[in-house]
Amino acid sequence: MNRLTVRAAIHVAAIFAIYLSVAMLIPAAVDLFYDNDDWQAFAFSAVLMGGLALAVALATQGRPPPVSTRFGFLLVNMLWMTLAVAGAVPFMISSLDLSLTDAVFESVSGITTTGSTVISGLDQAPPGILMWRSLLSFMGGLGVIALGLFLLPFLNIGGVSYFKIESSDIEDRPFERFQIFTLSLIGIYSTLVFTCALCYAMAGMNGFDAVNHAMSTVATGGFSTHDSSFGYYADNMAILWTGIVFMLIGGLPFSIMILFVLRGHVDALRDPQIRVYGGYCLVFSLVIAIYLTVANGTPFLQAVTHSAFNLISIITTSGFASDDYSLWGPFAVVCFFVATFLGGCSGSTTGGIKAYRFLILFELLANGLRRLIYPNTVTPVRYGDRTIGDDMQRAVILFIAAFLVLWAITAMLLGATGLDFITALSGALTSLTNVGPGLGPIIGPAGNFSSLPNAAKWICTAAMLLGRLEILAVLVIFTPAFWVR
Repeated sequence: MNRLTVRAAIHVAAIFAIYLSVAMLIPAAVDLFYDNDDWQAFAFSAVLMGGLALAVALATQGRPPPVSTRFGFLLVNMLWMTLAVAGAVPFMISSLDLSLTDAVFESVSGITTTGSTVISGLDQAPPGILMWRSLLSFMGGLGVIALGLFLLPFLNIGGVSYFKIESSDIEDRPFERFQIFTLSLIGIYSTLVFTCALCYAMAGMNGFDAVNHAMSTVATGGFSTHDSSFGYYADNMAILWTGIVFMLIGGLPFSIMILFVLRGHVDALRDPQIRVYGGYCLVFSLVIAIYLTVANGTPFLQAVTHSAFNLISIITTSGFASDDYSLWGPFAVVCFFVATFLGGCSGSTTGGIKAYRFLILFELLANGLRRLIYPNTVTPVRYGDRTIGDDMQRAVILFIAAFLVLWAITAMLLGATGLDFITALSGALTSLTNVGPGLGPIIGPAGNFSSLPNAAKWICTAAMLLGRLEILAVLVIFTPAFWVR
């Protein structure tokens, strides 16, 4: 590995840490407004992290290295690690006085838009802390989109390389300048958050809750200002349906949204992955709603509202909960477990395996079965009207294989810390898919991760980062070949 490459990656990470330290002034202002002494913790964190980041940025500035896949992989990992560590500082020195383990866990959960939490008593927590958690989700969601659209597509790993074929925005260059594309993305993302907050407020949320939940909803981050999450608003159907709509939007590919909003490309909405994503959201929601109505006697409108909210929350890896769905019955619990794998679309804020990977996987399966009958036939693997290349096919298989292996390893490691089977299995899965809540009484929708052993929290923290960076982007830097010149 060229020293210039490492130096440049550190420099870029330090620049982003400066931006993060400036963002710490927002919760400081919120605490000042509410007359909470925690504003000093955020102000000190901003000065401390900003000063350190500025010093590192000045010490590492210089001529940037040529763009390469190695630089891209190193930069992706360094960015997320730096932001996660910097984001943990306010948690440690605030009135919550979180330990290093808990602070890093909460920060990583926010920046990866996972939504798992170790904080109890959110209803009485300082407003600045609540705002900081939401801001981490907001920035993490924007970073996830940028990761999927700009950085990882050119590293040919996982679903991110799919962006090259999902629309004409790469091939035909409808945006002549990268800056226009970036500003368009930020504009649409921010507009969605503002609109979501406005809808929440109109539906009955107070202004503070509306802003916090909007940032977390569009980012599919799952952080709430209440211990009971959206169970606090369980009787307000308008709030729950607002959440459903904006979680669904957060799971859509932002590249296609940009093409549709700014270029009027209606045909972009015909993307096959959108149909698959919408299809399994609809089917799962209706099936569980019918089950609740028939098995539990729940009124259908109430059943479909809570079923859609909770299932779409899991599918989009948002992690909100309007009810303890682990009490809905075995069939419902199994459905929620399966939904944890799914995820939204490529280029969205969601985690999970994602819809397009399932499309390609089933196309590969269908082709394989056809070749068993007609061994000499040559049938290309297609995505809609496009042919999927060998690199993309290999990336999908590699991701799914790595995902399953890491899930098994993570679950065994969690079991070694003393966790029961359900907690270990679902904790490993929810961390890798960035969903948030797991299953069982400990980390289920009615619990949190605070009672887990420190070792288990570090394991989940590592899994959240692995899942957020599409697994392969992290694993590659641990190969000896990556560091050999």
